[in-house]
Amino acid sequence: MDSIFSIGGVQSVTAVIAKELSNDCDVTIVTFDDSSKQDLSLYDLHEASLHFRFFNYPTVGRLHTLFCKAYSAFYRKCQPKALWASNLYAYSSFPSPLRKSLANELSQGDYDTIIGVHAPLAVRLATIKPHLKGTKCVGWIHNSFEALFSPTSLYIGADRQRHYVYQFRKLDATIVLCQHDAAVYKAYDKLFTPTVIYNPLTLRPGTASKGDSKSFLAVGRFSHLHKGFDLLIDAFRLFAETDKDWTLDIVGEGPEEKLYREKIDQYHLNGRIKLHPFTSRIQDYYSQAQVYVLSSRWEGFGLVLVEAMAHGLPVVSSDLPTSLEIMGSFGLYFRNGNVEELAQRLTEATRLDWKEKSQEAFTVARRFAVSRIMEQWKRVI
Repeated sequence: MDSIFSIGGVQSVTAVIAKELSNDCDVTIVTFDDSSKQDLSLYDLHEASLHFRFFNYPTVGRLHTLFCKAYSAFYRKCQPKALWASNLYAYSSFPSPLRKSLANELSQGDYDTIIGVHAPLAVRLATIKPHLKGTKCVGWIHNSFEALFSPTSLYIGADRQRHYVYQFRKLDATIVLCQHDAAVYKAYDKLFTPTVIYNPLTLRPGTASKGDSKSFLAVGRFSHLHKGFDLLIDAFRLFAETDKDWTLDIVGEGPEEKLYREKIDQYHLNGRIKLHPFTSRIQDYYSQAQVYVLSSRWEGFGLVLVEAMAHGLPVVSSDLPTSLEIMGSFGLYFRNGNVEELAQRLTEATRLDWKEKSQEAFTVARRFAVSRIMEQWKRVI
């Protein structure tokens, strides 16, 4: 994986799965992290017998790089449909010095199974699979199909959609995080059948919420557009026109923090909307909140929803396929990106039968216990 020693939902989930697997298996995490930044206290990695290897790609020569970039540009512009063209692009976008270096690193481990975390590494694993004789190769896709391949994608984009699916087909298994994504992939390419494994609850829940704080909570990275905190702040402004009591706490860090603070200042809501940095004790925020809000424009799997429900919180959420699949009729949904509907749902959330909804939250969260999820991972492995 790209990184295990940094803050993020993928890192947290990977750590939990790795620690659980280490009860029965010999587990190594190969990461591109700087070895000097190794921190085993992060995600309680010290609790398990895990091995870590730190890998860096070699430098590719200028002429080789130019040749590879030329074909890569042609492929992305013309988007040929042939499998052989995709295979050539797999080599041009992942030049031979890099392929050989990664294949050599992974071959040294004599692994029975290798899991490529995230779509780009899953594709690279597919490319070097012929060099990993006798090893089961698994891709683990953490973003939704739409987030990866929409024309406005910040990750991969529609120009490489066919290529990625062709390469996923080479793997022994490809894990996606919800049934919706599996169905979309299958509709796109009938020869590709991914496996659905939900993410488990990754934290030990803290004290259950008492439901008397009159506070909304949202958690996530302040990255461009993704979590929709700009929408949430706009919606809270509308909500606050008729409500004078409730507050909003947003926990996270990232490049959009300045934008959020400017909005809060502009709306004169500094006393009611607070931004907080990430913390290792996020449970305390869940325990103190009364309602959780997920305003994301896209999600591979809204793990924060499970965390919130494990603390007894009702949830307001954008109508993402993953949210609908995780929560069913439990959630209060608004149309993705619709600020006015989000404001309405915030108002509705303040009028819920909170105790009844809280008990329902605990019931839904139990579906994502790590013991249940691990049985599925063990079957794949």
